[in-house]
Amino acid sequence: MTDAGDAPAAKSGHRVLVIDDEPQIRKFIDISLRSQGYATLLAENGQQGLGLLASRGADIVVLDLGLPDMDGREVLQELRQWSRVPVVVLTVRASEAEKVALLDAGANDYVTKPFGIAELMARLRAFLRHATSADDAGPVYDDGTLRIDLARREVHRDGQAVALTRKEFALLSLLARQPDRLVTQAQLLREMWGPTHEADAHYLRVLVAKLRQKLGDAATAPRYIVTEPGVGLKFVSARGESH
Repeated sequence: MTDAGDAPAAKSGHRVLVIDDEPQIRKFIDISLRSQGYATLLAENGQQGLGLLASRGADIVVLDLGLPDMDGREVLQELRQWSRVPVVVLTVRASEAEKVALLDAGANDYVTKPFGIAELMARLRAFLRHATSADDAGPVYDDGTLRIDLARREVHRDGQAVALTRKEFALLSLLARQPDRLVTQAQLLREMWGPTHEADAHYLRVLVAKLRQKLGDAATAPRYIVTEPGVGLKFVSARGESH
């Protein structure tokens, strides 16, 4: 399989690596991406995908789990040893445990097969928006209502300063630095309270409730901090809310 889908002058300036062994799916995603101005690299197995990423580079990876030469999770684990590129996993394994395992292994998000191309595109756009600023020392979020300045440790809502406790700010910072990415409960508990508290989900529930209240984020229809039950939390950016 060659990287015939590599478009040298993509309008978006972003390159997407698609690793999937099904020719129809590769072609479908390739055509959809290129119609939106993305450059593409196509691989039909894990080793080829890793080779293309190492030699050509990519801004984001779409990774199918069911590959012929190695499990998609093995690709993810090997990739994470030397790259921080965002990875969106395509999976038919929709169990809660599998989702948690994928995120813990380093996936940034997942789409369950069968999927709509609009959904996949929305998720890719959410990550590519942050591709050039993900490592900034002081990212700022501002949607006109909520402003988060992580470098200055300041949060404003409707122009008014929001007083957060140290734990509340730490949680918001942890999520906002990875916008539109699901972070597992285990990761959050480990980061916030240490490795001995990975099972203490009630700590997180209480903290999230307090933080949502201060941000004006209704638990029944959250705008900023979204919970996927049993999996984790995600800070939804202004333009990532469609998914």
